[in-house]
Amino acid sequence: MGATPFHPSILKVRLPRNFDKLTNMRYDGTKDPQEHITAFEARMNLEGVDNTVRCRAFPMTLAGPAIQWFNALPQGSITAFTDIFQCFLARFTTHIAKAKHPINLLGVTQNPGEPTRKFLDRFNDECLEIDGLIDSVASLCLTNGLLNEDFRKHLTTKPVWSMQEI
Repeated sequence: MGATPFHPSILKVRLPRNFDKLTNMRYDGTKDPQEHITAFEARMNLEGVDNTVRCRAFPMTLAGPAIQWFNALPQGSITAFTDIFQCFLARFTTHIAKAKHPINLLGVTQNPGEPTRKFLDRFNDECLEIDGLIDSVASLCLTNGLLNEDFRKHLTTKPVWSMQEI
């Protein structure tokens, strides 16, 4: 066998006969590596495989620059899945999705000529990406971003009920 980042102890392990080849999981270095690791780990937990099988299976999920990175790791340097995990996150850390803060909602504004419904959908999508968003903050940011004066007036004169109050 040629040069490989796997330690000889990992190379001895064979994938289980009925192991799913993970053809639907591909990481090419352009998306959030934490999401890829989380999905991979969930899949491995479902398969019920151990650490060494995880090591052998992980490269099957890599493509393009990501598999090139993996193949360039020092020979024999991977002795456990934590080795892959740490190196992988360190290499692709610039692609980790940043947590959004409620202040980001102030930048979501209705574009001139944009239908109010389309703006509301876009605003709601942004809200879903913010953990712990308080209803009053979301409401303030929504009315701030609206160009539709009639709808803004309606929102600011009618009480808005949160799901916790109903």
